[in-house]
Amino acid sequence: MITTLTPNPSFDRTLRVNALERGEVHRASLVRVECAGKGVNVARALAVNEHPARAVFPANDDDFAAFDAALAATGVTSQAVRIRGSIRSNITVVEPDGTTTKINEPGPELNAAEAGELIRAAAAGSGSGWLIASGSLAPSTPTDFYAQLAASLPDSAHRLAVDSSGQPLELLIGTPCAVVKPNLSELVHLTRRHMCTVGEVVDAAIELRDAGWASVLVSLGRFGAVLVSDEIAYGTVSVTDVRNTVGAGDALLAGFIAAGGRGATALAEGLAWAGAAVRSVGTAGARVSGEGRRAVAVSQCVPRRLTVTA
Repeated sequence: MITTLTPNPSFDRTLRVNALERGEVHRASLVRVECAGKGVNVARALAVNEHPARAVFPANDDDFAAFDAALAATGVTSQAVRIRGSIRSNITVVEPDGTTTKINEPGPELNAAEAGELIRAAAAGSGSGWLIASGSLAPSTPTDFYAQLAASLPDSAHRLAVDSSGQPLELLIGTPCAVVKPNLSELVHLTRRHMCTVGEVVDAAIELRDAGWASVLVSLGRFGAVLVSDEIAYGTVSVTDVRNTVGAGDALLAGFIAAGGRGATALAEGLAWAGAAVRSVGTAGARVSGEGRRAVAVSQCVPRRLTVTA
């Protein structure tokens, strides 16, 4: 069983339009509403690919009923820490070429006591399995939430994976974690380095690993991903029919952890899951096929001079 923790879940409304023009009236050709949030997305990707998952998140009674029903339909077990506020709603606008525009609400107020209860709920039921904590923090949540979570686990260096951004992620530097998954812009923010090549990404990730993270998995969007752990690997996935990039990073992390959370083999599986995600219109997770796995190329001969910026 893999447990996911989402401190700021969301109802995600995805709209498809022909072209997004500022100030104009648009008619959507597709509308989907899904129970989401980064950890929830990870849990659904796991369940869709037949890995048992438990999702922990804050919710009031009405919102929990909606999440519980939606997640149960995909095989995910839900556990909520009850709060008074309502889960936020996010809007994603997708254009035919895959261009994605997101508008995210801040989320409900979450005080220190509720945040502490979230940490206890996630840690209590995860046993010796993986705990994946991911996403932004709701207003009033202690900024060091992820650092508190890591400190609460006796074995965070072996089973905790974190995917966040900004100050909550920065405050985690130096705290032992098994896997941390920044994207390129987050890596730039964490290290204050300017990066244009894979080699520069590797050097920055090594800096963070030396500070206490066992593995640093850097998602590079259409340029693939870099893994820096006991070994260094770089991989890409070939996708020609991109429909929606939202949730690709969550799928990458889900596949990586499902395959053991270590090494080039796990990186390849994560990339296959990410490739399946971007072919899907929504964020509910997509089943990985043999063809999708064959579209992945991973090498430990890292092309350090390869440019990874547009």
